[in-house]
Amino acid sequence: MSPELNEFPTIQGNTLNKEKKLVPDDFVDKNLVVIVAFQQWHQPLVDESISLLENNGFGNTHNIIEVPTVQKSSKLFEVYLDGIMRAGIRDDRIRDRTITAYVDLDQFLTNLDIPSNETIYWFLIEKDSKNILTRGYGIIAEEDLDLINSF
Repeated sequence: MSPELNEFPTIQGNTLNKEKKLVPDDFVDKNLVVIVAFQQWHQPLVDESISLLENNGFGNTHNIIEVPTVQKSSKLFEVYLDGIMRAGIRDDRIRDRTITAYVDLDQFLTNLDIPSNETIYWFLIEKDSKNILTRGYGIIAEEDLDLINSF
């Protein structure tokens, strides 16, 4: 991985509680797990991954966020999509950790060396930095926990 691919790019988004956030910049007080999703059907993969992390205590030692990533579009479409996602998630804690990013999707995939948007990708970012310590794709599995915990 080249040095520029070892840094997570700063992306701006809004939580489902309508708060502006910068990822990873606003989450650097602990190591950060960022789960990036691209399709609505990715949500069960994200939920299963976050449940595994939280059930193993990572919620206490790491910041965990999900970043639905959508091709930049009209403001009207963004407001509409945010409303649909907000309506589907009633839990404030989940709304706070869900940061929707409207980006140039091709550029985003290139910047993070993501080959396709057909599954979820996860990144472990070092505390107080943008350094990607490790990464993976698909559902976070039991064997990934030791890797994440080793940093």
